[in-house]
Amino acid sequence: MDSGCLLLLAALLGLLLLLTRGPPASRRGRLPPGPRPLPFLGNLLQMDRHGLLKSFVALREKYGDVFTIYLGSRPVVILCGPEAVKEALVEKSEEFSGRGPIAMVDSVFQGQGVTFSNGNTWKTLRRFSLATLRDFGMGKRSIEERIQEEAQCMVEELRKSQGKLLDPTFLFHSITANIICSIVFGERFSYHDEKFQDLLNKFNDTFALSSSSWGQLYELFSGFLKFFPGPHWRAKNNLISINAFIADNVEKHKKSLDPNAPRDFIDVYLLRMEKEKGDIKTEFHYKNLILTVLSLFFAGTETTSTTLRYGCLFLLKYPRVAEKVQEEIDQVIGRDRAPELKDRAKMPYTDAVIHETQRFSDLMPMSVPHSVTKDTIFRGYLIPKDTEVYPLLSTVLNDPKHFDKPTAFDPNHFLDAQGSLKKNEAFIPFSSGKRVCLGEGIARMELFLFFTTILQNFSLSSSMSPADIDLTPRESGVGKLPPIYQLRFQPR
Repeated sequence: MDSGCLLLLAALLGLLLLLTRGPPASRRGRLPPGPRPLPFLGNLLQMDRHGLLKSFVALREKYGDVFTIYLGSRPVVILCGPEAVKEALVEKSEEFSGRGPIAMVDSVFQGQGVTFSNGNTWKTLRRFSLATLRDFGMGKRSIEERIQEEAQCMVEELRKSQGKLLDPTFLFHSITANIICSIVFGERFSYHDEKFQDLLNKFNDTFALSSSSWGQLYELFSGFLKFFPGPHWRAKNNLISINAFIADNVEKHKKSLDPNAPRDFIDVYLLRMEKEKGDIKTEFHYKNLILTVLSLFFAGTETTSTTLRYGCLFLLKYPRVAEKVQEEIDQVIGRDRAPELKDRAKMPYTDAVIHETQRFSDLMPMSVPHSVTKDTIFRGYLIPKDTEVYPLLSTVLNDPKHFDKPTAFDPNHFLDAQGSLKKNEAFIPFSSGKRVCLGEGIARMELFLFFTTILQNFSLSSSMSPADIDLTPRESGVGKLPPIYQLRFQPR
């Protein structure tokens, strides 16, 4: 046997040894237990073909509420159930306040902007964003008025359909996007504006790609797959196009900026940039502006519009629920005035239906990835700094100790024996702790006002019988996307 063959044989034997050894025991031993990984492949052999979430839920039965899984070569700590998630995100909120990447969008965000940044950058941008959103109406009358006005525009658009079957996806995208546009850009867009619709289509497509089977495979092997053609290139190009739209608006704002009368989020940010332009350590630079606006746009559009789509689908499936909501709307609001936020306190059943829609849709089942900000002791294990953490919100929202029938759509999960709304500590659709969703306040307002306005003015129907309506998600990964469906909005 010549020396070349010997070298090849040695290389193959070395590779075989690597494939059977797994990662160094010292590192693995510091983390919570989990299935033994293979180098590069990680725990691919333990992954269910139906996706990461089902794989993690199955592994929970063997390893408990806290375990380690290897996505490719990197370890990820999985947290399951209300107790483990609360202990990490609330009781150890500072340690678990880091942000992990989502591979499908990481090439664009690159750890910047308010959603994906860490450390002082994140704290500064979050503090600024919360204050600015509050100043432009979060929790105040002005944002309520914007949503009410948008809701009436939606009603007029739905009346034009004259009870014909339609897919509500892009209308719901448009109404939620227009609320964040009014705050960020200082304007709303026509539902028929081609550039606006193209923008929303790119958002929808990127969310779907991130949640697809390819998106989950890419999460495991992005370091390798990023060099090859695939849907990840489309997601990247979508975000680049959206950023170009944002950049164009920023340039328009620069030309018309009045320092004494800021009109919106972009104006306030530009003024802060100007104020700190001499500080080489400032977080207020152009790239953070673009990516923070992108973050607000994405979070303020996709999740709420998808929840509305799920809500209508559930009401088609359970028409008696829709009838009871309409009965409460007629009793409390009537049909001669627009719904107001103050009505919510008198409408426990409607509020319970919205809560149950958020719980049952389980929109972000694995949350947005977290990471630990320093070496962290958690339940007797040592999680090294920067280790990614997935708090499985799905295991909280579907916890049988907190919800009697977690696999069923039942508004009674949020009603007490007297029919009043009851709180449930396992209801955390916006996550919890320091990384709780920035736009929770706006989203809760939108869901109530849009939901009640629709049912005040229309009855929902489908060409299918309720028994034949399938609630199975179209995609289930980073997010859960409802199946594509059509319905009629019939004037009441």
